[in-house]
Order: sequence, then structure tokens, then C-alpha cells
Amino acid sequence: MDLMEYQAKELFAQHGVPVLPGETVDTAEAARGVAERIGKPVVVKAQVKTGGRGKAGGVKLAGTPDEAVARAGDILGLDIKGHLVRKVLVTEASDIDVEYYVAFLLDRAHRRYLAMASAEGGMEIEQLAVERPEALARIPIDPIGGCDQGTAREIVAAARIPADAADDVAQILQSMWKVLVEEEATLVEINPLCRTPDGRLVALDGKVTLDGNAEFRHPEVFAAYADVVSDDDLEGRARKKGLNYVKLDGSVGIIGNGAGLVMSTLDVVAYAGEQHGGVKPANFLDIGGGASAQVMADGLAIILSDPDVRSVFVNVFGGITSCDAVANGIVQALAILEQGGDGAGGTPRIPLVVRLDGNNVEEGRRILHEAAHPLVLVVDTMDGAAAKAAELASGAADGQA
Repeated sequence: MDLMEYQAKELFAQHGVPVLPGETVDTAEAARGVAERIGKPVVVKAQVKTGGRGKAGGVKLAGTPDEAVARAGDILGLDIKGHLVRKVLVTEASDIDVEYYVAFLLDRAHRRYLAMASAEGGMEIEQLAVERPEALARIPIDPIGGCDQGTAREIVAAARIPADAADDVAQILQSMWKVLVEEEATLVEINPLCRTPDGRLVALDGKVTLDGNAEFRHPEVFAAYADVVSDDDLEGRARKKGLNYVKLDGSVGIIGNGAGLVMSTLDVVAYAGEQHGGVKPANFLDIGGGASAQVMADGLAIILSDPDVRSVFVNVFGGITSCDAVANGIVQALAILEQGGDGAGGTPRIPLVVRLDGNNVEEGRRILHEAAHPLVLVVDTMDGAAAKAAELASGAADGQA
């Protein structure tokens, strides 16, 4: 379960990671009281589970309580990448001298934990990793030994943290490790970890992902943080429909059956997108073993409601549910959408690239070909379908299937 910034900071504070004072509010007028209690300039920050808040207008400085009310009013109700802002964090503003990046995450591929750190925080870490990979230290962490003082100093040295901040950053790393272990998280990240002009270190932003498999050991934490998605958000709407959906930052909508296949589809689309200006997947959506017309319509309605989506890749392997049933589901789903029974806001205009394989695949492809829907393009291979979806999303094609 991904946490919002204010929730991550609550866990940070409980485990000794320094954070600035602040409170969350859900009305603009309530921001006045928080700003008055802080008694200093504040930052008003949208609380949504996605990046790019600043670029979308979701982070604003306020010098007075009146300005805090105005800025909160600007942000509340804002749609940020399909996430409707229902809460804002009003927190003390801070002067920034230097920004660092520090994180622990579960490295599933190597069955271990990984520490990542850099003396160049504040920017998108993915961009730094691509443009200047030498600036991002990656240190494997033994799950048994953990991050003790020696390991923390190793991380600090590898990240080239200046000597005058090394001890404090090492201490914060050890506190972050406590968050990871004691809360059973798969990600604990601070970006930026800020050093102020007077030499203090504070976590200006934070991300924490809790392991859902450990919920039974932390019922109070999951109960407190469970209702973090508004029913008006894409993820909230998907949850109400019983869909396993996660919003991402790209422009290719993804529908698949089975978490493993969907994860592979994300990778293949991201790889294909490198040839088309860096196109990326827009979501994770696993429809499971069933692909009825209504399930498919519900999934398409959610994806087509995302303003960032420019093409959709439906990638299904027929097993218990055969490909002909999936094909009929797609045809009927489009009919449902065109009749307005979807909540997506009208007739779909986004092209669908469909790849079917497995049980009764030839019949499934025949059904789609005979339906001859103008938005549907059937591609036989996963790589070919990913490439076509990325091409359509990039605008290299004319947008018609």
C-alpha cells in the first residue's frame, strides 16, 4: 500500500527521521489555523499518490495565513494525473542549502534490499539514473545484518555526501531502516533530504510503500491509512468496480489478465517506448481470470477516463477464459461504452491494440477481425503490439487503427 506524503512523514517522525511541523486539512479555511500555529511561512502541498505535484500546481508557498487559505483553495479539487486532491499538507517552509537523495527498497530480482543514495537530490531520480548513473550509489543490504552504523557510513561514502553532513545522514539512514523493518515496507524514500543553511537535515518529502502481505501484523497501521484514495479518483473508481488498477505516469493504457503478464507488458511497452520519445505505460490493470463484457467495459472506462492515455494495449493470454470469450468481451465492451453505459464520458476515440494468445486464439482473432471496429487493431505478437501501441501514443501514427 502506497502512502501519501503526510502519512510517510508520520512514520518517519515515529522512528526518528527529522521532519518539519505540519498538518493536513481538507478545506481551504482550515489552512489558516495551521499557518497561524506554525507562525512562519508555509508550503501548501497536494496529498495525492503520484509524482509531479509541483509541475501540476500542487505545491505552493504561502507567506501569511491569508495566503495559505488562498493557496489551499487553488489546490483542493485539482486533478493531478487522474488523482483528485482532497487533502493538502500545510507545513513549515524551509530554506534549502543542499538537497540529497536516500532510499531503501526491496530488490526482488536479487532477493535482497538495496540502498540508493546521491548527493544530488531534488530532481527526478529516474532522470539522474539515466543521465548520470555514476551520481547514484547503489549498495546491496544484507537482510540479516541490516543497516548498522558501518553500513550507513558505507552508503554515505558511496553517495559522496560531504563530510560535514556525513554523520547526520548516516544516522537518518539507520532511522529509515527502522521504518523499513519495523513497518514491513518495501520502499522508504526521502527526496529531497534537505540541509538547511543552519546545518539541520530534514525530510522535505517522503514515500513509503507498505507490504500488503504483512497487513495482519500491522492492522492498526493499515486501518489508519486504508482510505487514502477518493472514490472520485481513477484508483478509487477502479476499486469500487473490483479492478486491480494502479495509476502510472505514461500514455499507453494497459489491460491484461494475470499480474505476471501485466508486469511483463509494462516492461515491454517501456522498452518499445524508448524508440518513440520515451513513451511509458499509463497504468497497471489486471482483470484476472475473467474477461466478460462488463469487466472489460469497466476496465476500459477507467483507462479512457485518464486524460494522459493516447492508446490502449489489451494483452490477454487465454487460459480458463478462452480467447473467443475475451474477443466477444472486447466487442461488447466497446458497444457498452458507445452507448454511454460506462461513466467514461462518451464514445471512445482512443485506439486499442489487441494481442491474443492461448486457448482458442484463432477464433478470438476471427471475432475481432469480423467485428472490424475502427478503433481496434489486432497484432499477433506481444512485442509487435507493444511497439504499435507506443507508436500510436507518441503521435507518430495518425491515431487511427
